Amino acid sequence: MALFNRRDPQGTSSGEEASKRGALVKRPARAIAKATPAFTVGSLEAALLKEFPAQDAEEWDRTGLLVGEAALPVERVAVALDPTVAAIREAARGGANVLVTHHPAFLAPPTSFAPGSSVATSPGAGVWAAIQNRVALMDFHTALDVSPQAARVLPGMLGLAFTGRFVEPLSGSRRKGYGQICDVPAAGDGPRTLAQLAARCTAVFGRAPRVWGEFDRSLRTVVTATGSAGTCGRAALAAGADCLVCGEVKYHEALDLSGAGLAVVELGHDVSELPLVAVLAEALARVGVAKDAIMVIDQSGNWAAPEALRV
Repeated sequence: MALFNRRDPQGTSSGEEASKRGALVKRPARAIAKATPAFTVGSLEAALLKEFPAQDAEEWDRTGLLVGEAALPVERVAVALDPTVAAIREAARGGANVLVTHHPAFLAPPTSFAPGSSVATSPGAGVWAAIQNRVALMDFHTALDVSPQAARVLPGMLGLAFTGRFVEPLSGSRRKGYGQICDVPAAGDGPRTLAQLAARCTAVFGRAPRVWGEFDRSLRTVVTATGSAGTCGRAALAAGADCLVCGEVKYHEALDLSGAGLAVVELGHDVSELPLVAVLAEALARVGVAKDAIMVIDQSGNWAAPEALRV
């Protein structure tokens, strides 16, 4: 006599029911995918402030969230050097509702808010564009400048050996500061003369720097500083360095420093700091933002030298 499974009115056998119940409690054989943290604008700011603490920033600086609602969920994050109106609009077009930059949208609060293509025509144009496009703005300016992550950027790109010391160390920290003191490697293809260092800068950044000093001068110690040199030049001179590589230096300061025996290589403010955009993108990934949720806005074409153009 054939045996049949008993079925319920819906046509499900008792054997099938047991199998389903077992499937519900059975541990899956494959590993469960790691959950990606869900950030709000505020929690993303808090995570990045652990990477670049506000207490490391200069007193006059603005650090963290400047424009935006902290409670909103993060959809995608754009990264750039400058929060220009164009960058804010590009971030919005790319689906980002947060723009993380090195430079702040403002230091002194804007005196008026109106649409504009630049803050040159309307002081609050950037803030207006951010609100209009629903893009939160946050920056980590001087807190990023003194960070251990930023300290190795220029030395690594120029073939210099960072000693871990600074001409202007941050108070209370040996790992942070302005002006990285670097040795010129005795072996390998390191830039051992000022001419070789200038050529390396041109090759790496695609822009010819301005140089003060004798090109055949031998180099043993080089100080690197992104952005404005500020007082790093005098500190580098006092430390006995042979050369200062910086983003920007005042003409008379460079003239005085070179006259005192310190060669100066000026890259261009933005040229020296554009690599810090990658540092910010890496920090976002490190705190848990999915890599496919990070977009980098290229601002390397803001200006050009005539010799780089075909006319």
